[in-house]
Amino acid sequence: MASSDEDEGMHGELLPKVAFIHSEDSVNLCDKLPKVTGRASLTSSLIEAYGLLKDRNIRVIAPRKATASELAAFHSSEYVNCMRRAAEAVSDGSEECEDLVEFGLGYDCPPFEDMYDCVSMIAGATLLAADMLKTGQAKVAVNWQGGWHHAQRDEAAGFCYINDIVLGILKLREKYDRVLYVDLDVHHGDGVEDAFSFTPKVMTVSFHKYSSGFFPGTGSCCQVGHGKGRYYTLNVPLKDGITDRPFVEVFTRVMSRVKAKFKPDAIVCQCGVDSLAGDPMKAFNLTQFAVGRCVKYLQGWNLPMLVLGGGGYNMVNTSRCWTYVTGVILDRPLPRDIPEHEHFLSYGPSYQLDIAPSLQADLNSPEDIKNTIRKAYGYLQNIT
Repeated sequence: MASSDEDEGMHGELLPKVAFIHSEDSVNLCDKLPKVTGRASLTSSLIEAYGLLKDRNIRVIAPRKATASELAAFHSSEYVNCMRRAAEAVSDGSEECEDLVEFGLGYDCPPFEDMYDCVSMIAGATLLAADMLKTGQAKVAVNWQGGWHHAQRDEAAGFCYINDIVLGILKLREKYDRVLYVDLDVHHGDGVEDAFSFTPKVMTVSFHKYSSGFFPGTGSCCQVGHGKGRYYTLNVPLKDGITDRPFVEVFTRVMSRVKAKFKPDAIVCQCGVDSLAGDPMKAFNLTQFAVGRCVKYLQGWNLPMLVLGGGGYNMVNTSRCWTYVTGVILDRPLPRDIPEHEHFLSYGPSYQLDIAPSLQADLNSPEDIKNTIRKAYGYLQNIT
C-alpha cells in the first residue's frame, strides 16, 4: 500500500513518525524539580521557537499522570506512599515524614511542593510515549522531561525521584521481546541496570565517566549482569575530557556489535547531556553534534525508539542540545541563530545554537579508545 503524503518525503523516502509528549501543565510541574528548576520551560520554549512542534512529521500529545498502581509496576508501594505523604507535608507546612531518609528523600532529592504530581506526570509521559510505540502510532517517541535513571525500587537517588525509564521499558516489554537500553548520561545508569541485571530480555549499555569518588561509584566494565542476564549488561567507562570524534567512534563501533549480537526489537535512549562542554560536572567535553550523531545512528536501525532526557545542569546548553536533537530526529536542519522568544536573552552573548567545546584536556588516549572498544567486544562475544 502506498504511503500517505504525511509519511513520504519529496523523493519517496519514508519520514519518521514522531510522538512528542508535551503540555503546558507538564512543563510547569517539571519546572519545579530541584537541581533543574526552570529547565523544562527553557527547553520547550526553544523547541517551539524553532517551529519544530509544527513539523508535519511530529504529533504533540499531552501526557497524563501515572496512577499509583502504574508506579508500583517497579517502585514499592511503601516508597510511592512516602512520596505522596512527603509532598503533602511540604504543601501544608506540617512536620516532615519520619521515614524520608530511609527512602532517599533528603539532600540530593529533597521533598518539594507538588513532588508527587510531578513524578507522576514524568512517569505518565514516558508510559504514554512507550504506548505510542507499542501501538504503532509512532516510530520515535520523545519525552525530554523523562530519563531519571538513578532511582531505585524503593529509594530516590542522584536527583532522581522516579525511574520512569524502567517503567517505560516494562511497557515496551508487553509487546517487544528484546528491548535495548542505551544511556548517554555522564553518570552510570545504575538504577536501570539494577532493575534488569538478571534478565536477557533487556540489555543495558551505559557510556559514562567512571572514577573514584564520582557518583554513583558504579559502572566498571567488569559489571556484566547476573544469572541469566550475565553479559546483557555492558558498561563503557570513559575518562575526563572526551570530545565528539572519539566518543562517536566508541559509540558507533560498540553499538554496531551490540545490534548484531543482541538483535533488539525496540530501543530506549537516555540522552542525559551533563556530558556537554560547560556543564557543572566538568567531566566530558562534548557538543550537541556528538549527541545528535548517536541518536541518529540508533534511529537508522529503523526500530521503535523511545528518546528521553536525563542529566544536564547547564540549563541553556541542555536546551540547545535537546532542541538540536529534536531537529535531528525530524531530519530538520536548524539555523544557528537562536530565534527571538521569551527566553532569548538567556542565550547571550553568542545567541547561537552551537555549543563550543572547552580547552579541557582529553585524558582518553588513542590507545585507551582502542582498549575500551576491545574490552566491550570481548564481553559481547559471550552473548549467544
